[in-house]
Amino acid sequence: MNRIIRLQLLTLCFALLMTVWVHAENWPCWRGPRGDGTSLDEHVPTHWNGETGENIVWKTPVPGVGHASPIVWEDRIFTVSCLLDSQERILLCFDRRTGRQLWQRTVLTAPLETKHRLNSHASSTPATDGELVYVTFLEVQGDTIEARNVSQSRPVTPGQMVVAAYDFDGNRKWKVRPGEFVSVHGYCSCPVLYEDLVIVNGDHDGDSYLVALDRTTGQTVWKVDRLYDTRSYVTPLIREIDGRVQMVMSGSHHIASYDPRDGSMHWRIDGPTEQFVASMVYDGQLFYMAAGFPTYHVMGIRPDGTGNVTDTHVAWHSTSAACYVPSPVVLDGRLFVANDRGTVNCFRARDGHRLWRERVARHFSASLVTARGLVYLLSDDGIMTLVRPGDEMEVVAENPLGEYCFASPAISQGQLFLRSEHHLYCIGAPAD
Repeated sequence: MNRIIRLQLLTLCFALLMTVWVHAENWPCWRGPRGDGTSLDEHVPTHWNGETGENIVWKTPVPGVGHASPIVWEDRIFTVSCLLDSQERILLCFDRRTGRQLWQRTVLTAPLETKHRLNSHASSTPATDGELVYVTFLEVQGDTIEARNVSQSRPVTPGQMVVAAYDFDGNRKWKVRPGEFVSVHGYCSCPVLYEDLVIVNGDHDGDSYLVALDRTTGQTVWKVDRLYDTRSYVTPLIREIDGRVQMVMSGSHHIASYDPRDGSMHWRIDGPTEQFVASMVYDGQLFYMAAGFPTYHVMGIRPDGTGNVTDTHVAWHSTSAACYVPSPVVLDGRLFVANDRGTVNCFRARDGHRLWRERVARHFSASLVTARGLVYLLSDDGIMTLVRPGDEMEVVAENPLGEYCFASPAISQGQLFLRSEHHLYCIGAPAD
């Protein structure tokens, strides 16, 4: 009898451990393990205060300036930054348990590129597969040309995209320059990992492209031209739908789906505007796109098209949400779109009916994330507002950090990681 009871207890303990393990995710790239800002973690904190120290596990200085998000793999945290005085673009590694900086590596040293005042010289969030960390920057020589696609003439610095790979001890494995890049707004292109490829978006005000590099060597596997040659900063989202792998992204006057294995196009939608920043999301029924400049659009798009589907596969289209930079999230049948000016829009996902719109903050740069059935909205002022999905707005908590924040959050193993202007924060329960 005792043996049976012990066996039952062991089975129960194993089941509980497996449940914890399943939900103890890494945050390996821009917008997390699914590329859409969602976390399955059920123990993410909902209350903290950076000024009083409530639920702050540690706070550590981050050298330089950068808007790239932190990424997390087991006991390591990585991010990138720019040392303005020495013009170094650096990769940083921190101990997840203590926040101690473990090492710093200079990826490149070059003149600072021209950029938008809200951008940084280190805005591209790295990606990791648990063995190597992949980073990308813009390398310029300092010469200038006249900017394209601007209302007023101004000089801009052309350069080369640089992509590099480092192991977890900080040893560089390869560094390549897969293409040219120029944009009056500066650089930001977060690498995406798929199978044995590192895929980078090269939309810019020149001969734009998508490029896929071999993870082991950095050699170009495929490179395809993009339409219209206009700057955009969208990170692709990859999903397998009905046996077809789709890499979807907006940018450069259109929305498109590609095969990530070879760069061939599945379908495209023309327009609806010129420039895009926010990444797309998917809920198993529709893709959702939010953009842009100079006009603003939110769309629900059916995923089963082929060729030009402009007239057939837009399920719904709204022009009432002025979203440009923050990427949206979809949760419980609702699409949440935060615009740069601090307003949050909640749409019914299936048909685009707007349920509510409320002013929440002064300005949003960071993209939205979800955990524990809540939407986490981080304002530039460092205040994180937590909202419960519903037909009316319900604020669950407002948590001040006490510093400006422009980087999007990361979530891993019950902890929230925020990069402020000067520090990296770990919020939640201490790591085991």
